[in-house]
Amino acid sequence: MHSLHHTSFLAAVLSITTQVAAHGHISNIVINGVSFDGWDIGSYPYMEDPPVVVAWETPNTSNGFMSPNEYTTDDIICHRNATNARGHAVVAAGDKINLQWTPWPDSHHGPVISYLANCGASCETVDKTTLEFFKIDGVGLVDGSSVPGIWGDDRLIENNNSWMLEIPSSIAPGFYVLRHELIALHSAGSENGAQNYPQCFNLQVTGSGSAKPAGVLGTDLYSPTDPGILVNIYQSLSTYVVPGPTLIQGAVSVQQTTSAITATGTPVTGSGGGGDGSPSPTSPPTSPTITTTSTITTTTKPPATTPTTTTPSNTAVQSLYGQCGGNSWSGPTACAAEATCTSYNDYYYQCVPTGV
Repeated sequence: MHSLHHTSFLAAVLSITTQVAAHGHISNIVINGVSFDGWDIGSYPYMEDPPVVVAWETPNTSNGFMSPNEYTTDDIICHRNATNARGHAVVAAGDKINLQWTPWPDSHHGPVISYLANCGASCETVDKTTLEFFKIDGVGLVDGSSVPGIWGDDRLIENNNSWMLEIPSSIAPGFYVLRHELIALHSAGSENGAQNYPQCFNLQVTGSGSAKPAGVLGTDLYSPTDPGILVNIYQSLSTYVVPGPTLIQGAVSVQQTTSAITATGTPVTGSGGGGDGSPSPTSPPTSPTITTTSTITTTTKPPATTPTTTTPSNTAVQSLYGQCGGNSWSGPTACAAEATCTSYNDYYYQCVPTGV
């Protein structure tokens, strides 16, 4: 078993995994039974003219993460090289949104955090560096009675890899960017070890609310030494401070449940210049198209499968960036030919490229 001894080596490994590690992204969001596609990293970045979706676009085809040393760059706002979504979904203040993630690794414990930022006239054209985010949802350590504890993203995994949040009923109507994020802390005991997975979606919020909470620029949300960023989750924790600003007044903690999909929605485009959630009289938005489909319910988890990483085997080989060791680990300890099993700490070993 190869052990990691030098901080510089760890930094090099983390730098490489920032670019190519594969973990997860949001495939779609569901509002009142209507499903809107996310940004498909497997196909859309390769298209000359990808479909219009409500998710911000990124060439992040590897499901990679942002590291703490990138917190002051605009990549932390909506992910690496992200550009504006070209459409938006309409949601009433007080309504719930379910965000469907691809399967999340159960070794990647950490918080689930959601923000809103008012775009003014249009989220499709707003400069992301001017967006000021306020927190509407944040779940960190749920139960610290055993190490490494039960975290927000463990609840996400239990909820069919999805997360339910509520748009606060007090929020004033307008155009907003929803910034949703998972932060993996399995390597956060060392500086620059936390892994941020932010994604953004364009919303038009309707309703009669009047609250316009103050926000924080995306590049000011976190510091690499914040107590919720630089933290060893493999020691007993009695408390955990969720990174970022405090929750706004009126934020609601939602009991996690999944949504039944009854229709497919088409994003609204051409939001115009109202800024208050109403369409511009001179530049009307296109109407959303809703295609009714047969009801698909996601409340039942798919049948359990047995991944190759959970059964001890002398011959099983772990894939690149998969877990290959650590206390209580019973899966493969051998890596594919191009990788070496590398120790981040006593609890987590990972297959990283040979020669790093």
